[in-house]
Amino acid sequence: MNIGIFANLAKPAAESALADLALAARELDVTLVACDKETARHLPGAKLVTHARFGKTVDVLLSLGGDGTVLQSVRALDGAEAPILGINLGNLGFLTSVPDTQAISALRAIASGAYQVAEYPLLEARLFRGSRRRAIARARALNDVVMGWGTSPRATMIELEVDRQPVASFVCDGLIVATPVGSTGHALSAGGPILHRETPALVIEPICPHTLSNRPVVLPNNRLVSLRIGDKRKKLLLSVDGQPHGWLEYGDVLEVRKANEAVRFVHLPDYSWFKLLSQKLHWRGSSADPK
Repeated sequence: MNIGIFANLAKPAAESALADLALAARELDVTLVACDKETARHLPGAKLVTHARFGKTVDVLLSLGGDGTVLQSVRALDGAEAPILGINLGNLGFLTSVPDTQAISALRAIASGAYQVAEYPLLEARLFRGSRRRAIARARALNDVVMGWGTSPRATMIELEVDRQPVASFVCDGLIVATPVGSTGHALSAGGPILHRETPALVIEPICPHTLSNRPVVLPNNRLVSLRIGDKRKKLLLSVDGQPHGWLEYGDVLEVRKANEAVRFVHLPDYSWFKLLSQKLHWRGSSADPK
């Protein structure tokens, strides 16, 4: 069994976690695979492959770091079907469901096949420019596609269409299109709803809208969302899963729809999305007698 390792070496616990995994891998007779020389250096006995072959080589990918590292791991797989298990090396995240203290137990469970796999669809974003609608950028997102962080502090106007039907023009600082997985990320910080990860939907969330009547919109994920920049005075940055993808200009049209590809995640036997949500958001049940 080939188990990929993708790690954020800037985390203080990374080196010791990798050393422990390398020792456990020898005991379990599994092969660890890395696509980064520095990561491989901390994994004695690991196989080093190129980035192009990484996704095709591994059966399961362990992502050590935080939620941002998991998003980088998705990009490293480049569409390959290997499922990901996020191991947290800092504060508990929504995508990293296993603390580093349980990394060896997680490796044993994977080596023995004691896990399930859940699949979550990606978003595909395509950016068009000019009267001939020339496609100038294309990207896939697990969490969200965001237009925001502009070149001036003033608000801008973003025109929304769904399946080519006009919906609204938002005067706002930017706009987020998020998956259910991403609903607990940037969209939640902007006031959006929490969607269960298995909900076949997406969230459209204006950032700091300049009217109280603008609210998040939840749509079926089989709809085509078109966003047009309607203000000449401000450029907006296009961000996909936290990575910049260039500047948006007046008249640009961003189309977002469900992609054909999906990302697969490992769920260990004790995994609970509701428990994870409760821990991360510090929810508490009723602990006092109502009388």
